[in-house]
Parts: sequence; C-alpha cells; structure tokens
Amino acid sequence: MDPKGTIVFSTVGRSNYGFDVFSVQLNHITTATERPLTDGSSINFNAQFVDEDQSIVFVSERSGSPRIYLIRPGLPKSEPLASVPHSLFHDRPILKNNRLYFVSAHEQPDRQFQSWSALYSTEIADKDSKITRLTPDGAVDYSPAVSKSGKFIAVASYGSRSWGGEFNELNTDIVVFPESDPNTRILICEKGGWPTWSCDSSIYFHRQADDGWWSVFRVDFPENPHEFSGFPIAPIRVTPPGLHCFTPAAFHDGKRLAVATRRRDKTYRHIEIFDLESNVFYPVTEGESTPGEITIPHLEPIKSPIRDIRLLRINGNFPSFSPDGHLIAFNTYLDLNGGVKIIKSDGSKRWTLIKHRTAFYNSWSPAEKNVIYTSLGPIFQSPKTTVQIARVVFDLSDLNGDREEIPCDVKILTREDSGNNAFPSCSPDGKSVMFRSGRSGYKNLYILDAVNGEFDGGIRQLTNGPWIDTMPSWSPKGDLIAFSSNMHNPDNPAIFSIYVIKPDGSELRRIPVGGAEGSSEVDRERINHVCFSNDGEWLLFTANLGGVTAEPVSWPNQFQPYGDLFVVRLDGSGLRRLTCNGYEHGTPVWHSGGELDLGRVCLELNAEVGDKLRGEFEEPRWITCDF
Repeated sequence: MDPKGTIVFSTVGRSNYGFDVFSVQLNHITTATERPLTDGSSINFNAQFVDEDQSIVFVSERSGSPRIYLIRPGLPKSEPLASVPHSLFHDRPILKNNRLYFVSAHEQPDRQFQSWSALYSTEIADKDSKITRLTPDGAVDYSPAVSKSGKFIAVASYGSRSWGGEFNELNTDIVVFPESDPNTRILICEKGGWPTWSCDSSIYFHRQADDGWWSVFRVDFPENPHEFSGFPIAPIRVTPPGLHCFTPAAFHDGKRLAVATRRRDKTYRHIEIFDLESNVFYPVTEGESTPGEITIPHLEPIKSPIRDIRLLRINGNFPSFSPDGHLIAFNTYLDLNGGVKIIKSDGSKRWTLIKHRTAFYNSWSPAEKNVIYTSLGPIFQSPKTTVQIARVVFDLSDLNGDREEIPCDVKILTREDSGNNAFPSCSPDGKSVMFRSGRSGYKNLYILDAVNGEFDGGIRQLTNGPWIDTMPSWSPKGDLIAFSSNMHNPDNPAIFSIYVIKPDGSELRRIPVGGAEGSSEVDRERINHVCFSNDGEWLLFTANLGGVTAEPVSWPNQFQPYGDLFVVRLDGSGLRRLTCNGYEHGTPVWHSGGELDLGRVCLELNAEVGDKLRGEFEEPRWITCDF
C-alpha cells in the first residue's frame, strides 16, 4: 500500500523572500528604471525574452512547484506553457522558433547519487506535440542556451559521471550539440557552467578562477564545430579579478555582457553591463532587497508526487503535530528571536508559547494534548555546550481567546552540567523521552523520564560509541526508535545513515537506502530527520540521493542544496522521492492518522493570515570576497 497522510517540512530561507522578473530599457548603458514584468505571486525567476515585443518565458512556483509560464505585453495574466505534468522541477526555459526548451527532473536515473536534471523540448504551437529528451540517457545537463541561429544548443553537462558530492561549484563541462542531432555532442571546454551564445561560434560561461574569483570566460570555435578536432579548448578569461561575476548573458552584437556581480562593498549581487572592448563595468541595478506588502502564509501547499500524501511547507522549522493533528508546534528563528510557537494545522491562527529564547526541535507528547518537549540552547554546537531538554505545559483553553501569547510552564529535564542535550522524541505512552546527549564527550542516545527528567535518576544510555547518533524518532507502536548515525564511519562527520533500535537497546541495525549493504554507494548516504508513518511501516527522511538539481551559484544560500524528502519502507524497499528542486528541505513531520481540516490552507502569497514578506535572503555563504 502506498504511503499516505500530511507531511509538513521546512525549506532553508525560502519563506523569507519573493522574486519577481524585471526589465530595464538601456540607453547608452546607463542606470535605468526597473519595470516589473511579473505579478508578485510566489517566486519568479530565470526569465528569457522571446521576441522584440518583450514577451518573456520564465519559471514560477505559484502552482506549488517550479513550472514554466509566458507573459505577453498587454495581457493581464501569465500563461502556463507545455511542461511535464508529473515533474516536480522545471528550469531555464527558452522559447525559440515556436519550440520550448527546458530542464526537467522527472526521469529517475538508474542509480542513486545522480541528478535527475535533463534537457527537453517540445513544439508549443501543437498541443499534441510530444516532449523530447535531448540529454542522452544516463547523462545530466543543466543551464541550456540556444545559439542565435537556433542551430546549436550549449549546456553545462555532468555527462554520465556519478555525482562527486560537491555542492558549491559543480564539476560540469560546456557541451555543444546541433539542435537537429542532440546525440552528436562535443565537449567544447572543461569546467564551466551557465553558457550563453554571442554568435554561433562563441560561448561565454562562468566558473571559479584559480585565484578564487568567479569570472566569465570565453571559448571561440568554428561555426561548424564538427569539422574542428582541437576540442576541448582552453578558455580566455574575460572579466577581471577583484569581483565575482556570475550567470552571464551575452549581447548578440558581441560587444557586451550582462552579468550578476558581487563586489567587496556589497551584501548582494547586482546586474552590470561589461563592455568587452573597453573592459569597463556599467551598473544597471543598485540598492538592497526591501520588504514588500505581501503576506507569507504559515503553511504553503507543495506539489506531491504521491496521490495520498499532502505536502505543506511551514514558515518556520522543526514542526511537530499535536496528537489529533489539529495543531503544530514549531520554531521560527533559531536564535534569541525565536522560541516555540503553535499554529492551527490549517494555518489560520498562530500563538507564542516561548519567546526571546533559542529553542529548536519539538516533540508533542502523543499522550498529552498540552505537553510539548523542546531543546533550549544554541543549535549546531559541540558535545559539551549547554543545551537542555525542556517540558512545556500549557492550558489548551487559552487557545480559545484572542490572546497571541500563551502562558506556559517550562520544566528543565536535564542537568545544566550534562552538556549538549537536544532532539527530544516522546514515547507513544508519554512516559519517556528519547534524546541525543553529548555528556560522554560523544553524541549518543539516552532515554529519561518524561515528567521528572534525570533528576530522580530516571535516565539510561541507549547507544554508546565514538560517533554521532542524532535526531531520534519513536515509532507509533513504541517498539522501535529510528535515528541518524555515522557509526559505520565515525571519522566522517558528513555522512549519516538510518539506524533502528529497540527501546531496550537490542536489535540495532542499519537500513541501507543508497545501495546494497557493504557497497561503496551506501556509504555515501547523508540522511537526516528520520520519522515514522502512523502505521510504522514507512520512514520519512531527507537525503542526498538525488544529487544537485540546478547550479547552486544561481540560487540563494542553501547549506546543502541536495536535501530532498524521501520515503522508504522499514525493510529498505519502495524508495520514493517527494521533493525535487534547488532548495535544502528538512525537519519533516508526518501526520498519517485521520483526515485533517486543511480547507483554509492558502496556496498563494497574500494569504489572509501570516507574516509580512521581509525581502531577506542570503547569498551563498561559501562565496567570499575576503581574499
């Protein structure tokens, strides 16, 4: 039987910003007035002009997943274009000669740790036109570009290699093939991404130079590349060191480039025109991101690939359902501006339990409707840093009034001198709490009394070793505990697999997902945030199994832009992918009991209730100007 229920999860930074597509009328390459082309709904990005009347084709997440839309001047609404109905990800659309080219990630490769991204095309004038895959089977392509004549296509290609695990600069090459013969591919230049054509014999692209600066490079080759035998070509560096230059777009006159720059004195990247003859930059956009008047819903529906599973993104972190599923506890910021909050599961109302205190990772007691367990203290710290498990008790009747702040009793269950105690999970009978503690110098699992904590001696160690055990989850039947651990390779803190153990410490076993037990593939797993379905037959988790879906340098900061949601049966079979995009998803919770009243959950921005859009996003943290 397929899994079912409602899954609530978080996405790194995604709720803090909205993107729109803008245009500027360039006049002698001076700063010009920005004109919005999209309507402020969701995020809109990776637009391309279609023709001289300023029609654009772009990607938007307004329908719950990245899909392709067309806007024509004078028309009030954007028009969805042909795409793959069951695909969870579309990117980099190009409309040329009535043919739509785009990246999609709907075909699963024949092995794990490989991206699903590939290039496709279809005729938009013919509604019955089939979608054709242009990327060879087993290969991975990103960031397509079509030459001015339409005869050639360039891509940043990973080829058929297995993903190497990198997630800053991808190890892609610039590959060209004729539009009429996509199987005849030529590796033009090694190491590069985001190609753009100046003419049919010149391509610009970005990559990180040896001096650390991201720069634009150029390769020139004959207009009929199949008659040339000197590939791959060593590229020519175009933009100078001292600033980062990304995502180039070449003018067809061969004299200018539009680039996104990141300068030492700027927090964000901006658009500039680089004159290829004078080697001078001219600013096009200036200023910083500003808050808007748009309201972000507390819960946002996301397209699900499984009919009986509903996906909701929460504007926060570490959600946990109440026993009846009508309420969700979660954390907002993971610092002193955070705390513990509660929302109704339809997203219509929110209350604050704890404020002005760092809290993370919540577990609602399955046996008590008014009890929540949480971690108090800084996140991502050493084993000896003081972090404590807390029992939070409140009066449910206080939720019936108009008050937004709910009084609660906070009882600390762990000793202050016991180190880093975090990630609580309450047993189904409400009598015990499983958590991760660093009190021994290593982060292992412990169980304590759910009411009195360890102060009356009610604590015992479940796992013991020089490795990291973390994020435990108690099964609904109480017979198993699932958790993430690197005990199979304690020297590598970046890899984690799923383990299960009985509450008495017996029958510890690993559940291999990325490959067969003992294979090199299974030891590449980076799996976290494991939890059970209501029947205890399925596990939900985040993992690196699908590689990277888009060039990370073109997205806002994601600490791990491969963190997608997956489900698998308890015996390791039936693996299914639930999300697929350039974000890092995490901290999922699964309510697979009775039906929830989700009638008011809003799909669009500008919901009736929620937070005002702050207009905040981070540049990728691994991009630095400090050389």
